[in-house]
Formats: sequence, structure tokens, C-alpha cells
Amino acid sequence: MSTTGTTSTTSGGPAVVHDSVRPSRRSQRIAVAALLGPFSLLLVAVFLVPVSYAAYLSFFSRTHTGLGFGNGETTFAGLRNYAAVLADPSFLQGVGITLLYVAFFIPVVVVLALALALLMDSGLVHLRQVSQTILFVPHAVPGVIAAVIWLYLYTPGLSPVTAALERLDLQINFLGLELLVPSLVNIALWSGLGYTTVIFFAALRAVPGELLEAAAIDGAGPVRTALRVKLPLIRSTVVTVVMFTVIGALQLFTEPLLLGEVTPLIGSRFTPNMYIFDAAFTRNNYGLASAASILLLIVCCALSYLVSRGASRGSRRAGEDQA
Repeated sequence: MSTTGTTSTTSGGPAVVHDSVRPSRRSQRIAVAALLGPFSLLLVAVFLVPVSYAAYLSFFSRTHTGLGFGNGETTFAGLRNYAAVLADPSFLQGVGITLLYVAFFIPVVVVLALALALLMDSGLVHLRQVSQTILFVPHAVPGVIAAVIWLYLYTPGLSPVTAALERLDLQINFLGLELLVPSLVNIALWSGLGYTTVIFFAALRAVPGELLEAAAIDGAGPVRTALRVKLPLIRSTVVTVVMFTVIGALQLFTEPLLLGEVTPLIGSRFTPNMYIFDAAFTRNNYGLASAASILLLIVCCALSYLVSRGASRGSRRAGEDQA
């Protein structure tokens, strides 16, 4: 890229060249627009427009007169749909079950993934690429197929696992009241552990080797190096993974939908996403479904904010302790 410039002289001084930066600024703006354009279009098309339309629908309801035949009449409902959702015990119960699922799943998947990633990064695991592939393969299995596989393994009378436990005089009902949420966590863990491990391992490989060598010279062992050097350096990666994992966990849908075919404990409104699906496609109440969707979005945003806020406070405290 060439730039144009003019030369001026001052009395008794050297010549000063004034370069024009207009072409470079223009090219930078074009590059920024080219890079952000596709993302901005996708953001508007798949997020902002659907959210705006759902928010619009949440303020309306469709009423039918007479025997209920015909298209009905759309009327402005204000906040009545939101009040109906918040007053519905099935929705509140679904939120509680989902939060319990999140409380189980997030710590387990993060701790196990970090442990596996640190183990592979330490060099104690041979054939790293093979290990990563084996861990990542379950994530490549579609969620519906994974749920069907575990549905077979959980169903009494079909599962070889329950049959083997019965031979040992162990009666375990994986779809019972006590083990239902852990069974759902196990399905998600089987699918997501390898993916999370690969992300953490990639972050660990980016840790500068000079810091690890300095820690070794100072006498730090493998465990201390992992806890005091490696983990603080990948804190941002851990926070990002936790945030996106929380958002994904709050949208629990496929696994309980399929497991509900074999256990009466899972109804059609077991989770918020199932409640939304039931309201929209079973009861044909799109206003109620839209209101529930917006409330679920608010919960996702609130938990994401809490995660990022807690991480920033932890970073400041760590910095103050080091200072």
C-alpha cells in the first residue's frame, strides 16, 4: 500500500515529511467492516430478530369464542402472560430442577475436564492425540442419539448394566426419584467432558514455557505448578467455558424429553425448555411460550453476569494477594 505525502522545510531546520494516513484509515475501516459484517448479520438474524419477535409476541394472546373453531382473535395482554408463567407451579418447578441440574453438572464437568487436561499437559499420558480423540468422540455423537443410547442403558429389563447389577443383588433404578437428575448429568457429562477437556488442554499448551521453567527452578513440584502457575494463567478460559456451559445447561431439553418416554417422573413441562415447547406446540399458546422464553433468557443473562462478576472479583483478590 502506498501513501502520499508532502515535504515542507523550516528555516534552519531539516525537512519534515507529512504523510497522509487517509488511505490507511480507509483500508482499516474496510477490513473491520469485512470482518465484523458476517458476524453482525448472523447476530441480527439468529438472535436479535428472534428475541425481538418473541418479546413482541409475549405481550399478546389469542382468544377463541364459541366452540373454539377458527383463527381466533389476537388481543393485547400486557404483562398477563408473564404473570401466568410466574404463577404456574410447573414452570417454577422446572426452573428449580434445571438449577439443581446446573449445580450438579457444572462443578463436575469443569473439575474433571481440568484434571484430565492437566494430566495430559504434564506428559504423564502417552499418545496425547489418541487420548484427545477418544475423549472427543462422544461429543461428535448427536444429542438425540446419545440420549437414546443412555435410554437403553437406563431402562430396566433392557439394560445390560441393570441386569449385571441385579446379579449382584443391587437394585438400582437410574430413572427413580433419587437418581433422575444424576442420570441426566451423566448423559451430559459423557457428551461434553471431552470437548471441555480439549479446550482446557489447548489453553494449557499456550502457557509460556519460561514460566514453567522458572517455577521448576524455584522448586515447585508438578502439583504446585499446576495450581499456582497453570490454572491462574488459564482463568479467562475457565470462566468462558463455565459461562457457555451454564447457558447450555439451562436449555436442557433433548435428554429429559426422551427419558420421559420410560419414566412418569418426567412430564411434558419438566424443564423450562420443555414448558416452552409444550405451550407453543401442544397448547398453541405462543404468547405464553414467548413470555417463558424471555424469562429463560433473563435467567441465562443473570447467571452469566454472576459468573463473570465472580471471576473478576476473584482475579482482583488474587492480584491483591500477590501484591
